[in-house]
Amino acid sequence: MSWKRIISGILAIAVALGLILLGSWYFTLGFAIVVYLGQLEYFELVRAKDMAPAAKTTLVISQLLLIAATVAPNLVDVIFSLGGTGICFYLLFQPKLATIADISTSLLGLFYGGYLPSYWIQIRENMPIATRLSPQTGTLPSVPETIVANLGTKLVPNPEQVFDVQSLDILLTNNSWLDWFHPLVFSPNLKITLLAFSCIWAADIGAYFIGKFFGRTRLSAISPKKTVEGAVFGTLASVAVGMIGAWSLTWSNWFLGGVGLGLLIGITSLLGDLTESVMKRDAGVKDSGHLIPGHGGILDRTDSYVFTAPVVYYFLTLLLPFIPVISWG
Repeated sequence: MSWKRIISGILAIAVALGLILLGSWYFTLGFAIVVYLGQLEYFELVRAKDMAPAAKTTLVISQLLLIAATVAPNLVDVIFSLGGTGICFYLLFQPKLATIADISTSLLGLFYGGYLPSYWIQIRENMPIATRLSPQTGTLPSVPETIVANLGTKLVPNPEQVFDVQSLDILLTNNSWLDWFHPLVFSPNLKITLLAFSCIWAADIGAYFIGKFFGRTRLSAISPKKTVEGAVFGTLASVAVGMIGAWSLTWSNWFLGGVGLGLLIGITSLLGDLTESVMKRDAGVKDSGHLIPGHGGILDRTDSYVFTAPVVYYFLTLLLPFIPVISWG
């Protein structure tokens, strides 16, 4: 057991928790730094294969994607499309004739390292959430009388009625000590982000320890240390956390919702890990970098989060609102 790996993992989770709880530009700035460092590692892997991607241009466009995800999420797809077009045009005018590999790796860097991670910012900051009033009381949780929640929609006493939350602005009395804590109390986006990250953490930690001590069956030649036992337990751990989270958030059908979310996160985080392993094997390196003791580089620590972000986003916005209809008939 590597104590260096455990300690650095705990510190990484603590930093992530702090940024998630703070939200707003704190979360975006922290995320932007992680994305920037991760893309630097990605382009080092690409250059190890003698390719010449448009690294600097891709880095800039990726940061624009993160900013747009914070302040104008409707522009994310626009920036991604036009940015990808701009990258292709940029490569046309380089001294060295660009290759298909140069173009492909540049666009993959934008997609993998910028566009997909931007979904986490949308989830934390401005994702529209189909939510419900508490089925036990039909009301929002009790809060101090000084707090007024403006949900941007008309609240209804019917606990079975769904309403969309576009944003959650908390209006506090002046100079209230609750100003700093209001995201912790009210934001549905904060709770969803914490739940999704917790599922990933459960999957990673469960897979690591069970695989290390009880794993016998190799999962894939792509990553020899991963085992079937670890993968199965990690996915089950994600499902368990998903169910607990869905129940605590009083989802109308917490069982199906929690199982669905946890299962998707568990599987997607594993496949994201394997995807990065493919890149490393092709580049002929063991780790993407050496920034995090016991883990390797930024990509080694965040590969489980990349593909998970859009899966969580679209599960919550497209599938979850229909689960009660499907299950109740």
